[in-house]
Amino acid sequence: MVTFWGLRKMIPGANKSCIHKILTDYLGYAKVVQMGPETAQKDENWALPIMFSVCLDLRKLATKADLQLDKNEKPHEMLEKGADLLMGFFRICVGDSRCSKEDSKRWGILNLTNQLFKIYFKVNKLHLLKPLIRVIESSNLKDLYPISQKVTYKYFVGQQQMFQGKFRMAEENLSFAFLHCHRESKRNKQLILIFLVTVKMVLGVMPSMFLLQKYELMQFAELVKAVKDGDLQRFGKALEASEDFFIKWGIRLVLEKLKTIIYRNLFKKVYLLYQNHIIPVSAFKVALNFKKEYEEEEEIDEEEVMCILSNLIHENKIKGYISYQHMKVVLSKQNAFPALSSSE
Repeated sequence: MVTFWGLRKMIPGANKSCIHKILTDYLGYAKVVQMGPETAQKDENWALPIMFSVCLDLRKLATKADLQLDKNEKPHEMLEKGADLLMGFFRICVGDSRCSKEDSKRWGILNLTNQLFKIYFKVNKLHLLKPLIRVIESSNLKDLYPISQKVTYKYFVGQQQMFQGKFRMAEENLSFAFLHCHRESKRNKQLILIFLVTVKMVLGVMPSMFLLQKYELMQFAELVKAVKDGDLQRFGKALEASEDFFIKWGIRLVLEKLKTIIYRNLFKKVYLLYQNHIIPVSAFKVALNFKKEYEEEEEIDEEEVMCILSNLIHENKIKGYISYQHMKVVLSKQNAFPALSSSE
């Protein structure tokens, strides 16, 4: 049987049938190794490092094989086959509840969960994360796993929560991952920050220019300035300028949520100009049309303005109410624009 080290040399330039044979051989090899922790030394976990190595190599090999295959047929076919095998390892570890904590194969659960997370994110099957998360969160070893594994876990869970719109929970998990990531792992810190900065911005907390420069994330710089200034036009241009980057990391649509904060900041400027708690809707309309996202867009009418205002009031980003009869906004005399941290 071909060893993994031989397979890795054979992959580049291999044809489709060769790749299928290579991966089939390796899957067979992995299944043989899988029998080790399951049948031998059932009350010991000495084989976990072997299991981890096999799973890591299998995921990397499957990823390379998928790159060589015709994506129009079965995209991620090899990764999905690899995930099925990894789930076999995962079930072995989860089911090992008979021996002592020290000898339990349950110590391998988080490592395998992280490997599966990487596959499921790659193949865009985030719904498969839920049962894995449930196992980890109910484990009595949850707080005892190595910090490196916990950082990876929190990174992926935080991403999932961001995509689900659970921004407070995402902030907590991504902050943990960033704070506990090895200080010399600048690339890993940068990857965490891509999502943590996005989440914090949606929650109204803007990153400093120093942070963005340090971790080479200046794609966010113009967005930050646009949000602070309440400038929709600048925001639209900033999104377009770095659109490839935002799409690559899956945050393009999440960043659209920043418009709500831009509206809030723009309307606060109108309020400061008027120096009055009763402001005509037409004043907000003028401001929005002056700072609209794209110059070629049609003018925003008063109905649309009132819809935006209603949403801001509903989300507690503005305190007040709309007098539809008089077409005016009556703002609270005290703290009409509460801190964004209190608007969730």
